[in-house]
Amino acid sequence: MPVIILFGGDGSEHRVSVASAQNVARELPSAALWYWTRSGTLAELTRNELLSFDRPFERDFAPAPGRIWPDIGSAFADDDARDADFFLALHGGSGENGTIQEALETGGRPFTGSGASASRLAFDKLRAREAVAARGVPVADACLLDADAASHEKLAHLFETHGKLVVKPIADGSSHGVRFIETEQDLDGAIRAVSLGDAPRYFAEAFIAGRELTVGVLERPGYDDLVPLPCSEIRLDAGRTFDYGGKYLGQGTIELTPAPVSDDVARAAQKVAVTAHEAIGCAGYSRTDVIVSEDGPVFLEINTLPGLTAASFIPQQLEAAGLRMDEFLNEQIELARKR
Repeated sequence: MPVIILFGGDGSEHRVSVASAQNVARELPSAALWYWTRSGTLAELTRNELLSFDRPFERDFAPAPGRIWPDIGSAFADDDARDADFFLALHGGSGENGTIQEALETGGRPFTGSGASASRLAFDKLRAREAVAARGVPVADACLLDADAASHEKLAHLFETHGKLVVKPIADGSSHGVRFIETEQDLDGAIRAVSLGDAPRYFAEAFIAGRELTVGVLERPGYDDLVPLPCSEIRLDAGRTFDYGGKYLGQGTIELTPAPVSDDVARAAQKVAVTAHEAIGCAGYSRTDVIVSEDGPVFLEINTLPGLTAASFIPQQLEAAGLRMDEFLNEQIELARKR
């Protein structure tokens, strides 16, 4: 069956998706390339148009497309889509929150990654925390940032108890919108922002000191058990956060794969990642972020369509595990067909 790499989309990680598609396309030379534009149209591209585009993390992709559809539903109804497997090189927005997955499921189209239900659950960071915590995995104390006075009191209490908080979007990726509350002024600013209409898109979580690890988990054809990949560690320069610039432009961060941690720490982090994958109901592959505190790993979040760029963690971890990128991609396509 033909393979279509679907990338782009309406999320804040649009540029990352383009870079992932470039890396995937190099390993799947016969795949068709469908670009979902920011405006909602869908365009078929040539390999040269995609692979010749440079600095995808820094500027918007603006190709001269061949065939074009007015929306993604029209593209899915095309004859070329009826007998194709979709490799999803999408990140964030409707590409990862279950919207595209539901459309593909409704049409009976094979696609890589998790299904609609798991995608929706993982994309809601608060619900995902609850699902993973129900399996006995430690999570940080947190509260929803809402506009009512009771929520302000909860936020103030959380700050008084822990001294430092992390504010995160409930549904976003690539560290977009993350900020820290370290002072009373920061706390007042967060309350004002919520009162001006940011709620309930954000939540606050107690800052946990420790080493930040991220762990990929694979399903593999012929394997009964999930396969955790080697851990990666993120180290930050003083005063830095692991934001978009740190992740994709190398600003103030060092990524170490495999992470220089003990075997016991690595196994504990991998166990959290496998448990999270199962708790969310993921399929194919996922990547889980943890903080290793003095008491062990604490779950942060899970990604159902983690980055596959040349600089992303999953490719790093595959290499550390001795697995080829093309092998991984073709196995994911095989799993999609079987599902």
